[in-house]
Amino acid sequence: MDAFKAKLVIWALKLLACLSLKSAQRLGALIGRMLWWGDSRTTRVTIENIQLCYPNLSQEEQQALTKKSLIETGKLFSEFGVVWEWPTEKTLGLIRSVEGKEYLDAIFEKGKGAIVLAPHHGNWEMVGLYLSTLRPMAALYKPPKIKALEEYMSSVRGRHGSELVPTNKRGVVRLFSILSKQGMVGILPDQVPGGTGGMFAPFMGIEANTVKLVSRLIDRTECEVVSLCAIRRSNGEGFDMVFKPANPDIYSKDLLTSITGLNKSIEACIESHPEQYQWEYKRFKGAEVNGKKVYKS
Repeated sequence: MDAFKAKLVIWALKLLACLSLKSAQRLGALIGRMLWWGDSRTTRVTIENIQLCYPNLSQEEQQALTKKSLIETGKLFSEFGVVWEWPTEKTLGLIRSVEGKEYLDAIFEKGKGAIVLAPHHGNWEMVGLYLSTLRPMAALYKPPKIKALEEYMSSVRGRHGSELVPTNKRGVVRLFSILSKQGMVGILPDQVPGGTGGMFAPFMGIEANTVKLVSRLIDRTECEVVSLCAIRRSNGEGFDMVFKPANPDIYSKDLLTSITGLNKSIEACIESHPEQYQWEYKRFKGAEVNGKKVYKS
């Protein structure tokens, strides 16, 4: 069954790749509007997250942000064919501007390793593709739920020589080695970690289980950190790559302060385009507010 599902997904991606970016995003926007009018898990989680993170917005404003978010999420899904199946040069041609790259360059000029945080904001797959063209890099890799898709996803994500590092002990050791040699590592910083890999720290005013790995890598290798997001322009006009320096607290020797700095760095990315963050993800899984679990299901 997994093999059939994988073939179906790949077939759909190849069909999406036949579209222009504008047409793909129009299709995605339609999917987002359908989600808005429905009662899917994606819609319910998006509503819950926005209510939690933006309590000062009126109900009408929360609803408007929810609708915009679902539309942007739909666009993201429809863009996967473009990012994964188009020739690299054509995909990179969608980048209209690069802002703040000097923050990354300055790290290497100091002779240090660099962690690039790529939160689920804008099109994060574009971030990985773009970074892989700058210099050799490694990216922490979590296998897909559909196991038969792993080979395909590994090939498209690593087609420019990016090293995909598994999320296990051996993979973490490899990251330490790369950063110690002034290399570059890409990490998705806003996934809920498993086991003992996380600590609860404030994110958007709510306690969230947050990965400890970034703080440990900084402590052990003295690397420095920037964030990078591929912000979607309107009307299928492409993407703006935006680098930001990490919040200074991320370099604290105190683990909780450092992890809170990581979350502040993600918040800084979200601030200008909150609708492009993936609010349908259960970021507060396991957290409680007023003594109750955040998610109802």
